[in-house]
Formats: sequence, structure tokens, C-alpha cells
Amino acid sequence: MLFNSIEFAFFFILVTVIYYLLPHAWRWLLLLAASCYFYMAFVPVYILILAFTIVIDYIAGICLEKIHGKRKKIFLAASIIANIGVLAIFKYYNFINLNLSWLLGHFDHKNPLPYLSILLPIGLSFHTFQAMSYTIEVYRGNQKAERHFGIYALYVMFYPQLVAGPIERPQNMIHQFYERHSFDYKRITDGLKLMAWGLFKKVVIADRISVLVDGIYNNVHQYRGLPLILTMMLFSFQIFCDFSGYSDMAIGAAQVMGFKLMNNFNRPYSARSIQDFWTRWHISLSTWFRDYLYIPLGGNRVSVPRMYFNLLVVFLLSGLWHGPSWTFVVWGALHWFYMTFGIATKRVRHTLSHALGLTRSPRVYNFIQIVTVFILVSIAWVFFRAATFSDALYILSHCFAGILPQISDILHRKPHVLELPVSIAQVAIIFAAILLMEVIHKMQDRGSIRAWIADKPTAVRWTIYYAAVLAIIFVGMHESRQFIYFQF
Repeated sequence: MLFNSIEFAFFFILVTVIYYLLPHAWRWLLLLAASCYFYMAFVPVYILILAFTIVIDYIAGICLEKIHGKRKKIFLAASIIANIGVLAIFKYYNFINLNLSWLLGHFDHKNPLPYLSILLPIGLSFHTFQAMSYTIEVYRGNQKAERHFGIYALYVMFYPQLVAGPIERPQNMIHQFYERHSFDYKRITDGLKLMAWGLFKKVVIADRISVLVDGIYNNVHQYRGLPLILTMMLFSFQIFCDFSGYSDMAIGAAQVMGFKLMNNFNRPYSARSIQDFWTRWHISLSTWFRDYLYIPLGGNRVSVPRMYFNLLVVFLLSGLWHGPSWTFVVWGALHWFYMTFGIATKRVRHTLSHALGLTRSPRVYNFIQIVTVFILVSIAWVFFRAATFSDALYILSHCFAGILPQISDILHRKPHVLELPVSIAQVAIIFAAILLMEVIHKMQDRGSIRAWIADKPTAVRWTIYYAAVLAIIFVGMHESRQFIYFQF
């Protein structure tokens, strides 16, 4: 059941109405049942996988709280192995198997392991990491073990963020399921506005861009020059609008019922460094890796070479987390290179910028930094999106081929020679929607856009609301396209 579908609209309205009609004592049961139904709408049998890990982690949490000494680590290890084991079987088994077959083939040996025809459970990486954060926090003594099995199951399965995050921590979520959430008009309308904003980013921007991007990536060798550059740039906005759109809808849906989820994005394309980018992009995942992997490895409290190694481990695993493919590994490795190069050359770059006089104009300097980061991130996204490593290399090696004749044709009003999979009018709509989004982002620097709208006269407010609804209805793509991050 996709957030951008009619089925979800009816599901959300029905669940929310019943939620507020029920006594507080029964609301957890409604939400758990609704979450089970929501997940089973994809592949029903895979709820058994969720049930298995939930039971394991629930028992492990209680044992971790009761037991002390070396035995405590055994229960933590059992919980982590169970979660990682499920992830390894369903997500990485065939990847490992194919690479093992390739390796053994070079030594004239046959791989005895069979290939498994299994479908990846939707959102497996998200709820696996959320479940692991619970047992780790109980082990560290930062969270009490949850005795109420239904509440713990709801913590893992809460439907707004079940399949694509944000990846929550138990300290933020579990206590909220015990709190009484009364009907609050302002909170509810704010949540609905955020859901509408997320839906706008998904169906008006991301899904419209996907037609162009998919058309070129599916026939990548037919293009060169400007179409490839345009695709690289637009995919950066597609994946942002697709994923942040989902996060906005998840956070908004939870807010309508009184729950507060963490913010997952903070204008990542306004970042002035790769390090800054990762404090703004997929915040729940980057902080998960920071707290549960990078810091335990020593973080930046170690020697510089060791710190670089720690970052390498984090980024390579982050790449694999996204998918069982070497293209994702390269994507992670590129971001590691960007970050370590940025750290190593920070003083030199600042000195050079000062000598060139760039720092005398902060706005120009900031703009150059933002554009540079966007270009670097867009290059890395090529490996993230490309079906194969060779496709990614083709795009990067041919993105400037024949670009001067193409620019000349455009200047002579012959844009059709680019042979884009969509019309120029469609491209214009895309850029207009992106521009509108960036203007709104800029306004948010001065304060909440929802608060700004709320302060306007009634006529102005409802004009904005109607305009947003009409844009979603008449400009949006209504084919219920799946969210990109559902595959992870």
C-alpha cells in the first residue's frame, strides 16, 4: 500500500477516525492491527519474518536487562545475529553467491550453493536497523526493556515509518505509545499540511522526473552530452523529492495521531561540504551508523589514518545497506573519498580561497561551495541509479561528448535534436516545480512555512491550499509509482 495511492488515503482516514474514537487503552491494538494490515498489503507471508525478529528481540531485551557480565553480550550477539541473518539471507545471499561463483570460476571450481528465487521483503533494512537500535540501547542501559509485547511490536511495525523510516530510537518512540493523544486541531492540520507537501514532492516532482530519468537510464547508450548531464542533475532532485516526500508523509501521518518522528532531511543540497551533506541527508541512517558503528570503532578520537579507516567502513557498509550491488559499494566509496579528501585539504582549500579573494564575498563563496557539493553528489548518484557499473562509466565518460553542437542547436531553437524521452514542455514543468520547491525551502530558513501560512488572512490561506491541491491533481503523476527507498 503506497502513500501516494487512493487505497492509502482511505486506510489513513479510517484508521485515524477510529483511533480518536477509541479509548486510549485500546489504541495500541488498533495501530498494531493497522500496521500488520499495511505491511501485509505488499507480500502477506513476509509478516512472519517480522514476527520472528520481533519475538527474538523482545526476549533478548528482557534478558539483557536482567543479566549482567559476559552473558549479557551473548544475548546481544544473538539478537544482532538474528536480525543480520535475516537481512543476509533475503538481501545479500544471492549477491554473495554470485560473487563466490565468479571467484571459484577463476580456479575452475563450481559453486555448490544454489541460487534462491526470493523476493526482498519491503523495507527490511529499515525495520531491521530500528529493531537493532532497541537491543543495543537496552544493552547500554539507555532504555528499559519493554515488557508489553504489543507495544514493542508496535515500535517495530508502526505503519507510517515501517517501510522507509525514519529509523527511530526506542527512547523517542516507545514512551509515545503510552501517552494520551487528544484531538488537537492545529496539530492535526499541521500534520495534514506536511503530508500534502510530501505528496506534492512525490507526484509532482519526483514521479514526473522519473519518466525522463528512467527513459534515459533504460537506453543509456543512445544518449550523450546534455541529456546525460540533465539526467544526472534531475535524478539528484528525484531521489530527494521521492525520499523526503515519503518522510514528510510519514512524519505528517504520525503527527496527525499525536506522534513525533525525527526529521530525516534538512535541505541537503544546501550543504557546503560533503560532511555537511551527511548531517542533512537521511539523518536517521547517518546518525545510526555514527552512534552504533563509527563511534564504537573509535570515531575521530583515534589517529588520522584510523579515523579514515573508520569512515571507510561506515561508507562501504552504508553502500551495501542500500543494495547488494557493487554500484552501491562504489557510491559509498566515492562519498568516503569526498569526505576524507575534504578533511585532508580543508586548510589548503581555505588558504587558496582566501588568496583568490573568494572569502571576501561570503555569498559567492557559499554559492561555489554549494554548487561543488551538488556536482560531487550528483556524480556519485550515477552509480546509485545505474543498472550496471558499465552504464555508470558510460554516463560519466560521455556526458560532455558532443555538448557544443547540442548547445548550438538549442540556441538556434532546435531542442528536439536532444531526443529526450519527454517533451520540452514537460521539462519546463519539472524545472518550474523544482524552482517553487527551492523558494519554499528558502522561506523556511526564516521560520516554519506552516506558521507563515497560518498567519495569513483566511482568503490567502485557502487560496494557497486550493492551489496546492489543484497542482497535485492536475500536474502530478497518478500512476502510484513506488517509492525508490522501498527497495531497500
